[in-house]
Amino acid sequence: MVQPYSEDDDLAALSADVRRRQWRSRGPQPLANAVNNLLARRGYAQVQSHAACGEAWAAAAGPELAAASRAGEVRRGSLEVTVQNSLVLQELTFRKAELLRRLLTLLPDQKIRQIKFRVGPIH
Repeated sequence: MVQPYSEDDDLAALSADVRRRQWRSRGPQPLANAVNNLLARRGYAQVQSHAACGEAWAAAAGPELAAASRAGEVRRGSLEVTVQNSLVLQELTFRKAELLRRLLTLLPDQKIRQIKFRVGPIH
């Protein structure tokens, strides 16, 4: 025999499903975890790593080449560097292996595997 349809049954099933899916508090978190989550959400860590890349690039390239180039972002292990003109690009290309070794010692956390150069405006 088929039981008759009841809205109370649907409502009870729905409320049981909502209670089952509700977020349960796990208690207090360590402050370090909360700060790390905040930094990741706001993107502050990325700003700090970009500044660190710029400083490391200036140290690795030297004052003359650093003045004519700017380090960009590290994407998938590749540091993107914008250079002022093709002459600087060629000089940096010749020194690429040396620059990569220096960057690996200055920025071991970034895990840079290669450097890509492109000509563009330096800001």
